[in-house]
Amino acid sequence: MNIVSKYRSNVLWLLIPFFLMAVLFSSCSSSVNKGLNSSLMVENSHLEKGTGYYDIIDMDINIGDDDTYSLEYNTEDYNVIEENIFLDTYNNPLSTFSVDVDTASYSNIRRFLNSSQKPPVDAVRIEEMINYFTYDYPDADGDEPFSITTEIGQCPWNPENKLMLVGLQTKKLSTEQLPPSNLVFLIDVSGSMDEPNKLPLLKSAFKLLVDELDEDDRVSIVVYAGAAGLVLDSTPGNEKDKILDALMNLEAGGSTAGAEGIKLAYDVAKKNFIKSGNNRVILATDGDFNVGISSEAELVRLIEKKRDEGIFLTVLGFGTGNYKDSKMESLADKGNGNYAYIDNIAEARKVLVNEMGATLNTVAKDVKIQVEFNPAKVKAYRLIGYENRLLRNEDFNNDSVDAGEIGAGHSVTALYEIVSANLDFEVSKVDELKYQKSQLVESDEIATVKVRYKKPDSDTSELLSETVLEKAEENTSKNLEFAAAVAEFGMLLRESKYKGNSSYDHVLEVAKQYADGDDGYRSEFVKLVEKAESIN
Repeated sequence: MNIVSKYRSNVLWLLIPFFLMAVLFSSCSSSVNKGLNSSLMVENSHLEKGTGYYDIIDMDINIGDDDTYSLEYNTEDYNVIEENIFLDTYNNPLSTFSVDVDTASYSNIRRFLNSSQKPPVDAVRIEEMINYFTYDYPDADGDEPFSITTEIGQCPWNPENKLMLVGLQTKKLSTEQLPPSNLVFLIDVSGSMDEPNKLPLLKSAFKLLVDELDEDDRVSIVVYAGAAGLVLDSTPGNEKDKILDALMNLEAGGSTAGAEGIKLAYDVAKKNFIKSGNNRVILATDGDFNVGISSEAELVRLIEKKRDEGIFLTVLGFGTGNYKDSKMESLADKGNGNYAYIDNIAEARKVLVNEMGATLNTVAKDVKIQVEFNPAKVKAYRLIGYENRLLRNEDFNNDSVDAGEIGAGHSVTALYEIVSANLDFEVSKVDELKYQKSQLVESDEIATVKVRYKKPDSDTSELLSETVLEKAEENTSKNLEFAAAVAEFGMLLRESKYKGNSSYDHVLEVAKQYADGDDGYRSEFVKLVEKAESIN
């Protein structure tokens, strides 16, 4: 056998395994219908990417009519959440955090559950779940922008402990009472937005908002893909046909130069600034920036430079598969803004129509809460949620430190699980101080709640405070009970080590008592809990 024949023979032997694999795969594919989508869920060992990670990778094998095969990878990104721990009150009497009115986590969780999937653990931000709902708090009195409500009741998942609620409620304003708006729609029209639940849903959502505007409002449209451009210069809100024509003619294609779009949008907003009005950029995207400045840290620094111009930011997230929750949450947090995830047209109506004042009209900015617990009454406490909103205690009085914004009609709720001083409870402690000692003060107060805020056009904060008395434990409202049920549900989804006796059955028992009202959102919550229970 000459060397050429020998070479050909070896090649043939090498090709035999590939030929057999092709035959086997062909026979398997013939047994499925054309157009079948097969989804393979592969566990991943937390692949690091920036400050977040991929909890799972979805590999969708699409078998088309032409017998071609493609793999689509799920690259959704969420910031890691390390749950708050119990703190020893004697050594850590102060708890300080920024308010959070975002609701994106709840509607994103709903998207997973409606697809019969458990959401990634770090997609579950319990404070956003709680604050998705409205509560029956009293309206603010006088010139203050919001009221403060406090309450203590029994902890449902650990009956030995107590739950303390802190609630803020801003004044509600009708559409007619809202100041004129200078809105810049900043729309991602890159290729990744070419999906039914992205750009088409986005257009329908913005149409709902445009229908609510009048001649005193102004709308501009900036888009970005491979580059950024001004599609519609500032236009009165009553010229709806002109605005909608520009909106509906948008098409998706190209890469994503998000930073360039952000810069242009803020320039347009500044050029058309309305004094004493609502000046706001509304960013609508899946968050998958990939041209120019694209890292989360760089984008955050860009936004931080822009927020001092008196222009607020609303971030609306769309889509699945490549969704970058981590970036969008950070941008809204650092851009004097709020963040919602739009998974359907009903959610668009909730955010942009029903809660238009809360979403688009800021009544207080840099809102911080600081709770001082009394060590004589409370041995330990744990703030439920707000992990990425924690502040240093000294930040509370520092007006240069950024915090959250609250819109008209917004309510903000925070829950603490607290351990009474007379209970035997193990908590991590530091060594006693050698050079100074603390002396407890006799008091019937459980805690003091302090709130700092700035008016939208001010750089100087104002202070409100409220004391929580021991006798407050006698009264438990539906606010506390329902908020506790939502928190319990969040801990179950997160598989929290602090979930205690939590169960889906108990969440359902409580939630069903308060399923009426709230425009059907609470009854929908019941259905989501049932879906989550069936998945488990």
